[in-house]
Amino acid sequence: MNETLIDFQRDVLDASMHTPVLVDFWAEWCGPCRVLGPVLEALDAEAGGRWKLVKLNTELQPDIAQAYRIMSIPAVKLFDQGKVKAEFVGALPKSQILQWLSTHLPDPRTAQLEALRQSGAAGLAALEGFAAAHPDLPEARLALAEALLFSDPERALAIAASLPPAPGAFDRVEDLRTLAELAAFEPDAAPVALKLAAAREALRQGDDESVLRLLVEAVATDKSYRRDLPRKAILAMFRRLGDDHLLTRAYRPKFNMALY
Repeated sequence: MNETLIDFQRDVLDASMHTPVLVDFWAEWCGPCRVLGPVLEALDAEAGGRWKLVKLNTELQPDIAQAYRIMSIPAVKLFDQGKVKAEFVGALPKSQILQWLSTHLPDPRTAQLEALRQSGAAGLAALEGFAAAHPDLPEARLALAEALLFSDPERALAIAASLPPAPGAFDRVEDLRTLAELAAFEPDAAPVALKLAAAREALRQGDDESVLRLLVEAVATDKSYRRDLPRKAILAMFRRLGDDHLLTRAYRPKFNMALY
């Protein structure tokens, strides 16, 4: 077992800005620690640099253990971008640790996907290829559906319908479905339909303010039309823009007034 002190800022917090760091909090007197330690060391050797292991003796550095509220050992914390991303306590078997790592380690393909998303229409073909090459990455299909939202809403809806439930992505998938429905909207004779048709055109043109204005008017006219489409569409727009966006701040009070 390693008896050296570690520089927590350098070896964990700073290092995790580039590579995820797994910290094993242990002590000499801890029997389960002696079981878990070699398992983590073997996994570290097999990881190929995807993450690195740092072992912290809680007897030698109790201040750090206290700062991270280590109440029982062995305790393992995964640091990414300077923050604790996930943790577990106890001597888990190798199979469970591998499953835990696969769930919580950042996927190296994420950065590539983000670059494709930022490339806009010019990168649509590359995004299509990326999604096809990585069928096990639902985020890639979600990004493709979002990119197709205005140019091909029917296909965006079909992709969204095929997406499996994903933690943290529920709102994005539901908002995608709602906005794709609005982008593909065909009016009928209902009074609110003309407002939604105009909102559809503004959405396709990227005129977010007009979309919000028209949706507020649609909510005031008939918020429950087509399974609450006006209400769900404006909430999707707010989430798409973000709570701090000037348009969200300007139109949320108007939306709240239109509801009642």
